[in-house]
Amino acid sequence: MRLLLAAIAVCAAALPAYAEDPLLDDAVSFTGQIFHLDTAVPGLVIAAVRGGESAVFGFGETAKGSGQEPDGDTRIGVGSITKTFTGLTLAHLAAAGTVDLTDAAGPNVGVVETLPEREHPIRLVDLATHSSGLGRELKPVDGAEKYSDASFAGTLGGDPLLFTPGTGILYSNIGFDLLAMALSGAADRPYRDLLRETVLDPLGLDATGYERPDGDNVMTGYDWNGGEMDPGEPIPNRFGASALHTTANDMIRYLEWNLDRFGDGMEARTLSHAAYLVRDGLDPVYGMDESGHMDAMGLGWVVMMPQDDRPLILQKAGGANGVFSYIAFAPTRGVGVFMSINQFNFSASIAMAEVANQLIATLAPR
Repeated sequence: MRLLLAAIAVCAAALPAYAEDPLLDDAVSFTGQIFHLDTAVPGLVIAAVRGGESAVFGFGETAKGSGQEPDGDTRIGVGSITKTFTGLTLAHLAAAGTVDLTDAAGPNVGVVETLPEREHPIRLVDLATHSSGLGRELKPVDGAEKYSDASFAGTLGGDPLLFTPGTGILYSNIGFDLLAMALSGAADRPYRDLLRETVLDPLGLDATGYERPDGDNVMTGYDWNGGEMDPGEPIPNRFGASALHTTANDMIRYLEWNLDRFGDGMEARTLSHAAYLVRDGLDPVYGMDESGHMDAMGLGWVVMMPQDDRPLILQKAGGANGVFSYIAFAPTRGVGVFMSINQFNFSASIAMAEVANQLIATLAPR
């Protein structure tokens, strides 16, 4: 008996110091299991945090026929969730005094001499809130490879603005790629290094980065017809909008940092979460409501005001190379959720956001 107790003590000492929350485990595992059965996507990862405690569950397979269930260490391309990291990088540089949110973005972009203007220049905060007036995607440019400098220059030439910056919201991947370029220019270092120094390393997000993931524990994405999609090699000019790979365990750390209202990085966190544009009075507002009604915009975060039993939520969806992901948290309630599926299934992606937001409401009732 003494030997058994000693062995148990040694094992316990070797385990991570996670607090137990049976309700959290039960709610997260049941939600994930039902969603996976209902949607029949190949694989699903679901993670949640509440009050400093966390839970991660995986269902299905990382790749069809692999027999490997996804887990907290599965590498996932999270698409446009990248934008929240770009917004946070802006917040850190603003907190440090390197830039002001209302600085004109053009002088530091680099791929063009000047950005287009309408009534006033495009500001950094305009790029970070989808209010720059730029379109969603780059247009085809003869003789230029997409996402090359020439592709950006061709798109930005002439008068491409669809409205005066700051007066409306139109979802723009172009804007966030330009934001990363502008921050790189303002800080005088490659954006990959800037993100690592200001966000990833301080938060301990060791599994998050732009490198193409390899190995067996990688979420393989599939298109609408079930065909496997190749993420390709990272393209630096896309680093602001949609290129990060991460894990559910890193997303738990990211959620915990965003929910820590008074810890390290408080000023940058406050700047990142603040509502800079309220929907009322903006014209146009387009491309923002697929994952929940946008009431206001933070720096990359979509802000949803409280409704019924659902608290205030900040959220962002992402889709790239056959993988849809969603992250959301209630900053005043200490609850956050991350989910990812590995097939381009739009009805499933919309349902995923609804399920995650309802899970937050269940774990953090008003």
